[in-house]
Order: sequence, then structure tokens, then C-alpha cells
Amino acid sequence: MLAILRKEFNAFLSSPVAYVVIGVFLVATGLFVWVFPDSSVLDYGYADLQTLFNMAPWIFLFLIPAITMRTFAEEKKAGTIELLLTRPLTDGQIIGGKYLACLLLALLALVPTLLYYYSVYQLGNPIGNIDSAATVGSYIGLALLAAVFAAIGIFASAITRDQIIAFLVAVVGCFLVYSGFDSLASVFDGAPAYYISQLGIAAHYRDISKGLIDSRDLTYFLSLIAGLLVATRLVLQSRNW
Repeated sequence: MLAILRKEFNAFLSSPVAYVVIGVFLVATGLFVWVFPDSSVLDYGYADLQTLFNMAPWIFLFLIPAITMRTFAEEKKAGTIELLLTRPLTDGQIIGGKYLACLLLALLALVPTLLYYYSVYQLGNPIGNIDSAATVGSYIGLALLAAVFAAIGIFASAITRDQIIAFLVAVVGCFLVYSGFDSLASVFDGAPAYYISQLGIAAHYRDISKGLIDSRDLTYFLSLIAGLLVATRLVLQSRNW
């Protein structure tokens, strides 16, 4: 699995994909956090990074499918998937290596945003007047959200040989899991609305972003990731049916 991880990650770094993804993410989040007047930290005068954590999921919703769309679709189109699957590797190792490479690239895009935290920390009055616990929770939530999006993208790439179709399926899947249940919950009132919203990522992401790391939220994210990776494995194993 580590061999596949290194191969896939080096392939990202040797192509424009990694630099385009990281560049687009940083430019988009930077504009919302520092430039656009309706969301700029400098304009509304509160020392927090809520703008970053509100906008990042929507940016990831498009960028992560762009990373994952080639993982299996490209192998199928090039005819190298059979060669890969005949190597002394299990399906789980192949999926795990490709998945971790995509997730690592997505998380790499988050690292430069730590400069945003440092800047807001210094701009606070007094210095350091920022809710660090909530910020750490938000970063953890964003990492888990990226992990789910990457799992959706890997699954979408496994079911088709066309990268564009894989991208579109992943975007729709990420949107439905992130926002679809909240939209559906808005139709109902009371307990039904609450339970429906709990099926989506957004509710759990909001809870973790408050700095409260609840085992129920972690279980939700990890179960969803595991389920998607198992589904991807079943798709690959279907070649033997």
C-alpha cells in the first residue's frame, strides 16, 4: 500500500494537478478571508476564521473530485487496470494507497492556511484573542470532511472509465452528502428534521467546528469513509463475477 501511495503522490507532484489544486484553494479562501468585504476578517472585525471553515467545504466539493477522478478511471481507459490488479497486491492495498495519496494532497492544501490563523492571532485585540479550541476543532472537521469527499471520489472513479463522468458523479455525491440532507430536513419540523439532518455531513461538521470532539461525530465520519471504501472494493471485485 505504501508503494502505491508513493507512486500516486509522486505522480500528483510531477504533474500540474497538485499545484493547481493547492493554488486554487489558497487563492479562493484568501479572497474570502481577506479581500471580499462581505466576508473579510479585516472588515467585520472579529478575530476568527469562520469564513475559511464555511467556504472551504464548498471549494473542496469541486477540488477533491478533480484530484480523485483519475485514480481508477484513467487506469481503465489506458488499459493498465488489469496489470495493476494482477500484481501481488490486494484490492484493499490498491484502494488504500490511492485513497491516502488523494487525501494527503487535499490535506497539504490546508497547511498554508495556518498562516491565516497566525495572522488573525496577531491581529486580535489583545494579541491571541481567538478561540483556538474552535479553530483546532474546525481543522479536524475539515480534515474529516476531506477524507469523506476523497472516499466518494475514489468510488466514483472506480465505477467508470471516463474521468469527466467520475468528476461529475463525485461532485453530485459530495453535494448530496454535505448539503442534501440539510435541504431535505428543512422541509420537516421537530424530531424528523433533526434526525434527517444528522444523516448528512454538515451537522457533524458544525458540531466538531465548535471545538467539541464527540465520539458520535467521529464514528459517523469513519463509518462513512469505511463504507465507501468497501463499496469501491466491491466494484473492483465485480470483475470476477
